[in-house]
Amino acid sequence: MMNRYFALLVIGAVLIAGCNRQPPPRSTTEFVENPMLLEAAMVRCGQDRAQSRYDAECINARAAAERIQVQAEAERQADLEKQSERKRNELRRTQAAAAEARRRARMAEENRKEAEYLAQFGEKPPAATADETDEAAGNLPVAVIPEADAPDQSEPPAETLGSDLEAVREEMRRRAEEGSN
Repeated sequence: MMNRYFALLVIGAVLIAGCNRQPPPRSTTEFVENPMLLEAAMVRCGQDRAQSRYDAECINARAAAERIQVQAEAERQADLEKQSERKRNELRRTQAAAAEARRRARMAEENRKEAEYLAQFGEKPPAATADETDEAAGNLPVAVIPEADAPDQSEPPAETLGSDLEAVREEMRRRAEEGSN
């Protein structure tokens, strides 16, 4: 009977000793995985900072909060980098479109000047080829290869060439006078 009491006494002492023992402090990983535990620990640790300064669980909670903050900052930086890359690509496309528009405007001005120049001689500007029409429509330019020395059917007779030459000289004199005024 004494052995029985002794055994019960030992079991009771172990149970009482086990109840007084505090659970081990939660790890940083546990706090990172469970934000509610982290929040509760941060509130508890924030109430009495002097006493909880060296508490293992409070130290782990602060480390977990810092780790979460670093992860959030890294994600924010990655997001900002994506936005920046997208904006750079949009700017490049805009600049390319503006350069293409300037090139087309320059080509149109050159064509207009050529047509004006040819009009002085009574010639019509060459008709736009399919390639030039494609370029005006926004397709890539294609080199226009002139036909091999085909006689021009729109060439005026030789007797009118002298009068055309005189008209060109007269126009040049007029422009020179306008430029000096």
